[in-house]
Formats: sequence, structure tokens, C-alpha cells
Amino acid sequence: MTQVALAPLNRWIWVVAAVPTAILLALAGRYGYHRDELYFLLCGKHLNWGFVDQPPLTPAIARAMDTIAPDNLTVLRTPSALIAGACVVLCALIAREVGGGWGAQLLAAVLVATSGGVFAFGHLLSTTTVDVVIWLVVLWLFVRVLRTGDTRLALLIGVVAGIGLLNKYLIGLLAIGLVGGLLIAGPRRLLRDRWVVIGVLIALVLVSPNLVWQAAHGFPQLDVAGEIASGDSSYAGRPVAVVLQLVLVSPIATAVWVTGLVWLFRRAQFRALAWAWVVVFAVLLIGGGKGYYDVPLLLALTGVGSVPVVGWLTGAARRAAFASAVVLCACVDAFLMLPLAPASSVPDAVVAINYDAGETIGWPAVVESIEKVTPPGAVVLANNYGEAGAVARYSGLPVFSGHMSVADFGVPPESASTVVAVGFEDPAYLRRFFGSVERVGSVDVGVDIDNEENGEPIWLCRNRQGSWGSIWPQLRRV
Repeated sequence: MTQVALAPLNRWIWVVAAVPTAILLALAGRYGYHRDELYFLLCGKHLNWGFVDQPPLTPAIARAMDTIAPDNLTVLRTPSALIAGACVVLCALIAREVGGGWGAQLLAAVLVATSGGVFAFGHLLSTTTVDVVIWLVVLWLFVRVLRTGDTRLALLIGVVAGIGLLNKYLIGLLAIGLVGGLLIAGPRRLLRDRWVVIGVLIALVLVSPNLVWQAAHGFPQLDVAGEIASGDSSYAGRPVAVVLQLVLVSPIATAVWVTGLVWLFRRAQFRALAWAWVVVFAVLLIGGGKGYYDVPLLLALTGVGSVPVVGWLTGAARRAAFASAVVLCACVDAFLMLPLAPASSVPDAVVAINYDAGETIGWPAVVESIEKVTPPGAVVLANNYGEAGAVARYSGLPVFSGHMSVADFGVPPESASTVVAVGFEDPAYLRRFFGSVERVGSVDVGVDIDNEENGEPIWLCRNRQGSWGSIWPQLRRV
């Protein structure tokens, strides 16, 4: 195998990577917790080897950060900001592995550092945040194996993938893509290599405690995957997946990653990586996964595309035009993905494009709405884990929910005869379990914003129809 010469590392990429990290840290405390972050904090108080909808790594990180500095958003989101910077460096390293010199590495770093995807996952603590950096480390090592033929790197890939599986099973989708790429484009001998086999075994050993937990609980993750595939989740659905491929990194970077994809198809040594994206995207379309699942591959392809694109950027006019486009896209992406506007006046267009922005606003006010109508001795029944996490975080009220793993964190005591139910739109559903269901208020998040909670009904429920032990299985949902 002829090795691509490895150019010297451009140390300016570290400076570029520090910029989004600093910006994300500066803005980390704005608005408030995301519903998922509230859920992770709740899961962190009940750590186990698994949860209904996820492995334990991100809840463990949330618990660690909240232990270091309780109720501090900036500290909670510090790992995400650091991960964003690491992704910038990794994409520059991928550019270097495929032959990128000083300019290509710098271009890759700048494009990734200014991308909307990095702003989005770097602002919140989420399973996606950790998943992106895991994918990029695996992709960097995979490209390095293609360049050098050193299959001992598969051991490190196995360790990283195993850690990734303890965060989110989605790294398995990347594995499918890489195997598919090797089967289509080669070198197929890698699939029979002993170091690769050992690497796979390492990953399976690392994730085995979580798999045992899933098996013991009937593999609830499969039910969650089915819900996502049905389109009953944010950013899910085939049309959304296609659109996100074109805009998620940034419009200017889209041209670069597409260039990188074409460039890879023309180079036999790295062609497997191009086919890996094709396989992953095909699985997303067929399986109905969320459209952002493959964003790490798009970032990696952006790094690859920087190699041919930097050669095109000759002459002051081209460079000025390209730089202007990068700055314009960065400004638009920052406005859409970061909490720059006042929480009291977030434009509707921002919430329409960036669903997560709306889910970080108003949680203390949500809890105040519930507290106002909760009589002494009543318990709160939350329809979703965000509401449950908010009540647990901001109130001393006893709160329960049948949503996801919160259903396993406790069942109301049999003495709880009065219930305040929040987030249930259809009173007929509640009347299956209570003889008296009366609307006593609505959730008011305190600002005019179209999110999942604003305006949700609050019900006072009495005369329970059966024991909690018989009702609770019916309230469980994913």
C-alpha cells in the first residue's frame, strides 16, 4: 500500500478550536436547562447500567457535573463546549490524514468551528454531543488505518467504540457504514484481520453490562427506536433527513463536504469512507432515523473536502468571496443555534428552525404554574420526562411520570389520592384512571414562545379508579 505523505500539523488549528469552545462557555448559562438535560440529571440520581432509552454515560456525566457545581448550567455544559473544540481538531486531523497540508487543515478547522451543527451540539449536554466526538475519533482512526495499513489501531477503535456504545447505540450505525464501505470498495482483508476481530470483541465486552440490562428489561430500546422510526420525534422523518444533509453543517460547508465525497470516490485508497456515508444515509432513509444522526460523517467529509477546495482558492477574489460566505453562514448559524436573542423575545423563525431553543426557556415558570394549583398532600403526574425533571429540580413537590425511565424511578404511594396532572391534552385519557378530572389551569412559561409546554392544561384528578400498582403499567410509555 502506498502511503499518503503526512504533512506537518498546523498548530493554528488549536487556536481555531479554542474559539467556539470559548463562545460556547460564555453562552452556556443563558436561557435554561433543556428538557433532555433535566432528564439526564434525574437519571443521574438513579444511575444504573442502562435506561429505557439510552445507556448510562451521558447521565453519569450530568451527575458528575452537577456534583461538582450543583445547579450550574455552565459547568453542566462545559464537557459539551470542550467536545466541540475537540471535533474541530479531529476534522483537521482527518484532512491531514488524506494528504491535507497547512492550508487544508486550517480550512477544515475554520469550517467546522463555524458550523451550525457544532454550535447546536456544543451548547447542550446530550447523548448526541458525546456521540459526535466518538464517531469522529473512530473515523480519524479508520482513515489512518486506510492510509498506513496498521490494523493494530483497530484495538483503539474498539475501545472508543465500546465507550461510545455506553453512550448511544448509534455508533453501531457507523460500524455498519464502515463495514459496508469496506465490502464495496475494499480493502476487504481488513474485515478478516485478527486485530479488527479483537477490536470488535473489546467493544462488545465494554458494552456488555448495558446489553445485560437491556435483556433483563425486555430490550426497551427497540420500542424507542420504533417510535423514532415512525416519525414521532423531533428531527425524525425521511424528508427532514434529506434537508438536514444540506444545511446542518452550514450551506458553505455543504459544498465542501460534497466536494470531499466526490474526491474520495476518485481515490481508491480512501473510497471506503465515501461508501460508508452512502450506506449510513441509506440506512437512515430506510429506517427513518433522525436526520442529524450522520452529522459526524458530514463533518469528517468537510475535513476531506478542504483538501481539494483549498487548491481551488487561488487568487484574492476567490478567497475573499469564500471567506465572506463563511462569515455570513457563521453569523446566521450562530443566531439560529445559540442563545443570542433575549429569552423574552426569541424570534418565531429561530424556534421553528431550532426546536431545541424553545425547550430551554421557561422551566421555572412551568413549575410555578403547577405549584399554584397543587393542593396540600397532592402528587404531580407529569406527562413527559422534561416536566418531571423540572418539578424535581425546581420544586419540593413529589413528582412521578410514566415516560421513559422516569417510570422506573418511583410509583406514587397508595395514600396519594389527589393528583395534579400536567401535559395531558385529552381529559378522557385521565378519566380512565380517575373518577373526577377538572381543569384547574394552564402552563405559562412566562414568555410568548411556541414550545411543547406553553399552554398545556393542568388537571386536578381525584377518586382514583384502582390501585397505583394496577394503573402504573398503563401509564408507561416511550
